[in-house]
Amino acid sequence: MTADTDADDAQSAPQPEPHVGIVLVSHSERLAEGVAELARQLGGDLVPIAAAGGTDDGSLGTSIEKIGSAIRDADAGAGVLLLADLGSAVLTVRALLEDAAELNGAPERADDSGAAARDAASVGSARAVIADAPLVEGAVSAVVTAAAGGDLAAVLASAEEARGFRKL
Repeated sequence: MTADTDADDAQSAPQPEPHVGIVLVSHSERLAEGVAELARQLGGDLVPIAAAGGTDDGSLGTSIEKIGSAIRDADAGAGVLLLADLGSAVLTVRALLEDAAELNGAPERADDSGAAARDAASVGSARAVIADAPLVEGAVSAVVTAAAGGDLAAVLASAEEARGFRKL
């Protein structure tokens, strides 16, 4: 084989479809990283997963800058699902999404992911949506669906179904 043939084969080989990325938002950097570790073991290398835990100075809390950076890191071109641990983390994510929607002139309506306008927006080049789901169970459900090739709407639905999972 020649170098030209190898290059032609590489160009004609089917490229894998991008998978939905997942961002885990927590007040604790260690908690976000721990859930991300669990999710990575389930999703392998297929699903981009980013943790956004704690504040910029390492204390407990949330950081809109960390969340924005995590969205960019997890964006593979198929959208990004965000999961948050507590109410104020949800408020921080919503603030980021609302600011992004205003910057982009987004209409006040649900999008094709099924999320309300306040819970979905384009952040940079990524379509991002927050799930109303528990952090750990939602992450597990989301990563399994994303690894199977589910689109953003399917990954969102899967994560939100985790609200009803019974443990006993």
